[in-house]
Amino acid sequence: MGRVAGRVARVEPRRRATALVLGLLSDLPRKNCWTLAEHAGDATPDGMQHLLHRAKWDADAVRDDVRAYVVDHLADDQAVLVVDETGDLKKGTATVGVQRQYTGTAGRIENAQVAVYLVYSATQGHAAIDRALYVPRSWTEDPDRCRSAGIPDDLAFATKPQLAVRMVERALDAGTPARWVAGDEVYGDNPHLRTALEHRRTGYVLAVSSTHPIITHAGKFQAKTLTARIPKRAWQRLSAGTGAKGERYYDWAQVDIHDPAGRPGNWCLLVRRNRRTGEFAFYRCFSPRPMALSELVRAAGRRWTIEETFQAGKGLTGLDEHQVRRWTSWHRWVTLAMLAHAFLAVTAATERRDRPALDNLIPLTSNEIQHLFAALISPVHDLAHRLRWSHWRRRHQARARACHYQRQATVQP
Repeated sequence: MGRVAGRVARVEPRRRATALVLGLLSDLPRKNCWTLAEHAGDATPDGMQHLLHRAKWDADAVRDDVRAYVVDHLADDQAVLVVDETGDLKKGTATVGVQRQYTGTAGRIENAQVAVYLVYSATQGHAAIDRALYVPRSWTEDPDRCRSAGIPDDLAFATKPQLAVRMVERALDAGTPARWVAGDEVYGDNPHLRTALEHRRTGYVLAVSSTHPIITHAGKFQAKTLTARIPKRAWQRLSAGTGAKGERYYDWAQVDIHDPAGRPGNWCLLVRRNRRTGEFAFYRCFSPRPMALSELVRAAGRRWTIEETFQAGKGLTGLDEHQVRRWTSWHRWVTLAMLAHAFLAVTAATERRDRPALDNLIPLTSNEIQHLFAALISPVHDLAHRLRWSHWRRRHQARARACHYQRQATVQP
């Protein structure tokens, strides 16, 4: 909080912001202005609502501080910038950006608010460093509706890939060390995003659809058509990283992509095959210089860390529990929730680096840090009691992980 204190001019909202972040880090079952105000000892939620709506402070400046905080502690030249969107289900039509649209949160078309996030994914940990609310065209074409939700008059419609480009460029312009950009099919199938990254000489491993057109030296084909042309010797069994049940092994192969313009760089199609079901997934890749297949696989595997970030942000720091309707309030809430999650991610990474866990314990996770931090700020039992429970949970999880790994080694084809 000391990093961002200078962004809030007056002492009262500065203290209120600290109380709000402490509430987000607490073990409250529900986190909104009412419950956070009660947690802070306020008689009404007016102070929290004032902080989010009318108080004078710049959420974008705090966002920059969050990015600097994450990079200072997790900096990695091999890091991956991961872009993806997530949705929050909403009722009514007055909340900024809400309309009936597809959201992966529900897996179908629902009345929802969708936002695009940028996650810094490094070896030591990962955390969100930027956010952009997706405002549908039905909103941008209705000035009165935008004005009632506090949307700036000069805001024009932007697609999700366009929002992603802005966030990636903002991070790179700020000197964020990263080698790759990763995303799903929404971003990989967009040529403008790929071109923007190529102009910056920034590598990417972006998922594409099975019908995505690929130009090779033999001609133009759909991605799924090329799988039949890959010889057996070209497939390699590699891990895409550690999952909840051990290493995520797949078969991988790559096909060179021909660039008719003859620009400098290396393009290829990365193909992933599930070893049990035979299902294929495809990634379009670019790098300024040749990269080993294992490096491309590592970057592709880091894309899943954004799902973990969404899960932790929503489950631990109330990222999706806001009950705000206006443009400014949404950005302020989400930014402070990102700050709270960044604290957990950085603390867990620091503990893993400076105090390696014993063999019979898993390393400290963001979830466990949140449990312990909540015990410190709102003690119900003595600290020794909480530490014993933490030790038991980590020992139990270590045994479960060992069993998962052993089972995986037995059944791995």
